[in-house]
Amino acid sequence: MARVGIREVATLAGVSVGTVSHYLNHPSRVSPEKSERIQRAIDKLGFVRNNAAWQLRLGRSTTIAYIVPDVSNPFFAAIAEGVEQRAAAHDLSVFIANPNRSRAREDAYLEMFQAQRVQGLLVASHEPIEDRLITLRQRGVPSVLVGQRGTFADQPSVSVDDVAGGRMAAAHLLELGRSRIAFVGGPLGIRQVADRLDGAGSVIGQSAEGTLEVINVAHRTIAEGRAVARLLAARRPQRRPDAVFAVNDLIALGLIQELVLGHGIRVPEDIAVIGYDDIEFAESSLIPLSSIRAPHEEFGHTAVDLLVDEMGEEPRDSPSQMVFQPVLVPRASTLGAAG
Repeated sequence: MARVGIREVATLAGVSVGTVSHYLNHPSRVSPEKSERIQRAIDKLGFVRNNAAWQLRLGRSTTIAYIVPDVSNPFFAAIAEGVEQRAAAHDLSVFIANPNRSRAREDAYLEMFQAQRVQGLLVASHEPIEDRLITLRQRGVPSVLVGQRGTFADQPSVSVDDVAGGRMAAAHLLELGRSRIAFVGGPLGIRQVADRLDGAGSVIGQSAEGTLEVINVAHRTIAEGRAVARLLAARRPQRRPDAVFAVNDLIALGLIQELVLGHGIRVPEDIAVIGYDDIEFAESSLIPLSSIRAPHEEFGHTAVDLLVDEMGEEPRDSPSQMVFQPVLVPRASTLGAAG
């Protein structure tokens, strides 16, 4: 079936092509009587405007893109919800792309969105990416980093103070009398992972009795948490840590499941566990999970607001780099039944 265009709509409605164009783009310029005829023709013919072509003719887009490293992670999904809410308030649509931790796919998405002339990009990446964003900005595509602070002064970003979050997690465990603490996370080359470890290490290093074991993992998933739990369970009890700081909630949830259900190791009596991000499932897990909370929805809202500022006719002279402070949320996985 041939695609219905505005010429067919104009013919059926008995108006000019220009009048149909005004109805679609500037409806206030068309009389109520002609508007009604045009809408009846659109409904009868099943006309759907080609928005991509329309935007190209205007030389601009009403679409932004959000590139997220792993959309299966509830933390990034929660941010995406905030992004979509705020974008809608600005009359913007959002493309969401999931490179699934692949640098090649991430590069391909950047090129694709540039070719599609999106108005701007929100980019959450675990790879160094600012050099590529500079190139895109020079080509007229502004961007905001999401989840890590920009290292260049002119790169807008929205991030959490992960060093402070690491300090909070370690201090919480030490205050509960735990001394043999394991940090589970990786790869350690990822800035957010390294910052959380640095924060924990700075607190434990000042403790007279505390020790820190680092268990590096390839991925930050529930499956990796279970794998680490099996390794810990294979040790003699006196050689196990008495607390675990997991770099995110997914690892922490996997740890708890395997320790408790797979090996009968009690949480928190034998091993206390704290995660990071405070995803939706943390509170409703087998044992409610203590976590370091990041403001998911506010993250997404702020990122879109910064991007809209960058897309404006007069971008701000000093792009803002917003850093949110994390919050400790203690629950039963560290406090026990009393928590």
